[in-house]
Amino acid sequence: MIRILLAEDQAMVRGALSALLGLESDIEVLASAADGETAWRELQRLKPDLLVTDIEMPGLTGLELAQRIQRHELPIKVVIVTTFARPGFLRRALDAGVSGYLLKDAPAENLAEALRTVHRGGRAIDPQLALEAWSEADPLNDRERQVLRLAGEGQAAGDIATQLNLSHGTVRNYLSEAIGKLGVSNRIEAYRLARQKGWL
Repeated sequence: MIRILLAEDQAMVRGALSALLGLESDIEVLASAADGETAWRELQRLKPDLLVTDIEMPGLTGLELAQRIQRHELPIKVVIVTTFARPGFLRRALDAGVSGYLLKDAPAENLAEALRTVHRGGRAIDPQLALEAWSEADPLNDRERQVLRLAGEGQAAGDIATQLNLSHGTVRNYLSEAIGKLGVSNRIEAYRLARQKGWL
């Protein structure tokens, strides 16, 4: 039996995925979570074989959950099911040790088969996305990404400095580096482009 925890913030999608997987005789959905922090607590409590998660969720994102699982060396494989067909997201997911990356518009029967493949130790990655993922490298480092995300969410440089325990000048330098690397003229354009590429 493949034991699964489902993490998805949209109630209708969460219910549909749970019902769909519940039809499979060899798959058991142990629990579902509507946000990343709840998912993290449930992962530690239930110790499922697989986490099936979206990327964008309140609290912790699916990528952050995967990174935590990797950092804590938990024997839980991660499959991301998302609407984000962005090569940058896939590259970051693979870096975080994710074993599966599927798009929500894929045929429903693909999901159960992908979970079986991952459970057996294989990988299940959307093939078109896999090709695109290696065509364009992410130019941002982790700190630039962090600062740019906060700036794009409307935080001032001083607030970002306080939150990340950096100096005001260092935050400005990170923003300037990100803007330069992305070849745009300001932080808003940098944020938009990085989001579009899946680098944030």
